[in-house]
Amino acid sequence: MTYTPQLNDLRHTLGDVSGFNALVTEGLFPDLDLELVDAVLEEAGKSAAEIIAPINQPGDTEGCTYDPETGDVKTASGWKETYAQWVEAGWGALPCSPEHGGQGLPTTMGLAVQELWNTAANAYGIGTLLTQGAVNAVIAHGTEEMKTAYLPKMVTGEWTGTMNLTEPQAGSDLAALRSKAEPQSDGSYKITGTKIFITHGEHDLTENIIHLVLARLPDAPEGTRGISLFVVPKFLVNADGSIGARNDVKCAGLEEKMGIHGSPTAVMQYGENGGATGWLLGEENRGLNCMFTMMNHARLNVGMQGVAIAERAFQHALDYALERKQGRRPGTDGMVPIIEHPDVRRMLMDMKTKTAAARAICYASANALDRAEFGQTDEARQVGELEAALLTPVAKTFGTEMGVDVASTGIQVFGGMGFIEETGAAQHLRDARITPIYEGTNGIQAIDLATRKLPLENGDTVRGLIEGFKEIADAVMASNDERFGRTGYRLTSAIEELEEATAWMLDTLPDNLDKVLASATPFSKLMGLTAGGCWLAKGALAASQRQDEDTADADGVRILEARYFAENHLPQARGYSSVVRGSADAFFAATPDAIAL
Repeated sequence: MTYTPQLNDLRHTLGDVSGFNALVTEGLFPDLDLELVDAVLEEAGKSAAEIIAPINQPGDTEGCTYDPETGDVKTASGWKETYAQWVEAGWGALPCSPEHGGQGLPTTMGLAVQELWNTAANAYGIGTLLTQGAVNAVIAHGTEEMKTAYLPKMVTGEWTGTMNLTEPQAGSDLAALRSKAEPQSDGSYKITGTKIFITHGEHDLTENIIHLVLARLPDAPEGTRGISLFVVPKFLVNADGSIGARNDVKCAGLEEKMGIHGSPTAVMQYGENGGATGWLLGEENRGLNCMFTMMNHARLNVGMQGVAIAERAFQHALDYALERKQGRRPGTDGMVPIIEHPDVRRMLMDMKTKTAAARAICYASANALDRAEFGQTDEARQVGELEAALLTPVAKTFGTEMGVDVASTGIQVFGGMGFIEETGAAQHLRDARITPIYEGTNGIQAIDLATRKLPLENGDTVRGLIEGFKEIADAVMASNDERFGRTGYRLTSAIEELEEATAWMLDTLPDNLDKVLASATPFSKLMGLTAGGCWLAKGALAASQRQDEDTADADGVRILEARYFAENHLPQARGYSSVVRGSADAFFAATPDAIAL
C-alpha cells in the first residue's frame, strides 16, 4: 500500500480554490510567505510518507494491547518510535500559539499538514488532532497555573490530550451525563464516573495524558446547562513541572471497533479509589461553552479526515487498476490493465473528483476561520466568522460522506480482491465509517446547518455565499472555453436549485420546525454538492487562465475534474432540492409504528 503525498492537489487547493495564497500575499500572516508554505508542505509530505505511512498497516492488523491488571495500553509495532520522531521534528507545535511555544501557523496550514498525516495513517493522525484541540481549550479557558503546568509539553506533543464527553447512557445527548465533580478545600475537585469512546485515552506514546472531562457539580442545573469541564491529568504535575503521583484514573478497557484499530479508543474510569483529582476549566456549569471553543476546528478536522481516507483509497485503487490485467478491449492483443475499461475509469474519476470537491469545501472553511482570526478589520473578521460557522457543518458532512463513498468505490475497483483483507482496500472503508458518526453525527450537523446556520444575519450569510457561486458559474459561461463542456449550465442549474431550497428552508423554519428537520439532511447534501462543484470550477478557471507549458497538463486535468463533477454529479441537485421541498408529508406518514410493521 504505497502512499504518495498529495502535494500538487494541496498546492492547487490553497492557491486556486480556497484563496489561502492570496491571504499570505496580502500579509495577513506576517511571518509566513509562499516559499515557507511550500517548504512546510514538502517536509510534512516527506514525514508522512517515510515515517507515518509505514505504521498504518501494523496499526490495523495488530491494533492495541490492553493489560486488564494494570489498565495499561500498548500501541502497535513502530507507533511509539514514530511518535517520538514526530515530536522531535516539532510538528506538534505547528498550529499552536507562539506565546506557549508553538509556531502559530494559521488554521489552513495546520489542516494541510494534518491531511498528509491522516492520509498516511488515519488512526495515528486522530491522536494529534485531539491534543491540539485540548491545547486550544486550555489556552482559551485555563488559569495561568494550568497553562504553566500543562501547555509546554502538550504544545510539543510530549504529553497528549483527550476530550472525555459521552457516557454509556448518554450517546450524543450530553444532557444525560452523570459523572460528578465534588469541590475540595484546596480548590481542586474529586471526579468520579465512566466515559466511553475516548480517543487515545490510554497509550504508551507519552509519559502523561491530560484529560478534559465533562462532569456535574453538586446542585448543578439539569441538562446541558449544568455541565462543567475539568482538567484531569493521568499523572499529577509537581510545582517544578515534573511528573508526580498517579491520579485516580484508569483505562477500564478498549473498544472493539470496526476500524481505526491503531487508535486506542478507551473506556475511562475516574474515581475507583475515592476520586480523580481535577481542576475546573473555565466557569462552573459552562463546560459545553468551553468545549465549543474548539468545535469548529474539531468538526472541520473530521471532515478533513474523510478527505484524507478518500485520497488514500483513491491512490490504492488507482495503483491496482494500472497493474491488474483482466479482460480485453477491441483492437488489443491479450488482457489489458483494468483502467482501460470504461466502467473502471468511471469509478476512478468518481473517486478523484469527489475527493477534490470535499477537499475544496474543507479548505474554504479553513480560509474563513483564518479570516475570522487574522482579518485586518472588524468587518472582515466578522464575515469570516459567519462564513466559517455556515460552512463547518457542510465540510464535516460532505467530507465524511465522500470518505465513505470513495472508500467503498475503491473496494469495487479491486473487485473480489477488495473484499479480502490482505489487499488492504477494506481498511479504508472500515476506518472511514466512524467519521460521519463522531464529533456530532452528520444528522446533527445537518440540523445545526438548517436551524442555526442558515438564519445567520437573517439569511444574508448563506445568500452571500450563493451569490459567490453565481459569479463562478457566470465566469465559466463567459470563458467560452470548450474544455468546460456543459459545466456552466450544470452549475447554474444546481445553484438555482440550492437558492430555491434555501428560500424554502428559511421561509418554513419559523412556523414548521419539524418540516425543516425532516429536510435537513437532503438540504445538507444539496449544499455540499453545489459548493463542491462551484469551488472545483473556481480552481479550473484559474488553471484555464495560466499560459505555462510546464503546468499545461496538470491545468488541463483541473478543468476535466470540474467538468466531470459538474456533468456527472451536479444533476443530482435537482433531486435533492425536490426532496427538500416535497418530502415532509411522506416523512410524517412514516410513524414509528408504521416503520416497525
